[in-house]
Amino acid sequence: QVQLVESGGGLVQPGGSLRLSCAASGTIFSIDTMGWYRQAPGKERELVATITRGGNTNYADSVKGRFTISRDNVKNTVYLQMNSLKPGDTAVYYCNAKTAAPLIYIYWGRGTQVTVSS
Repeated sequence: QVQLVESGGGLVQPGGSLRLSCAASGTIFSIDTMGWYRQAPGKERELVATITRGGNTNYADSVKGRFTISRDNVKNTVYLQMNSLKPGDTAVYYCNAKTAAPLIYIYWGRGTQVTVSS
């Protein structure tokens, strides 16, 4: 089992920045990819960014150039630096962890609210 705990959400004005953190605990040796997803009211959960244990990253087109995902494998923590925030970024942000093949398990954090508003 893997437990994920997010932190760093809050209220920020348009153009501002926030940094989300997600700390993993439990059977963390099994984790390969970690990432962030978000869900806005009335919308489906969508990918924001992912990063593998080796550091390969993937971003949604809507956040490229504004958000940066990083990972500290010693601290078992993944970060999401969000800059130039827009009202459209308002959502609950969920941390995600996926184990490596062949036994693939997916874990989710409870989420942290990010609100971009003036």
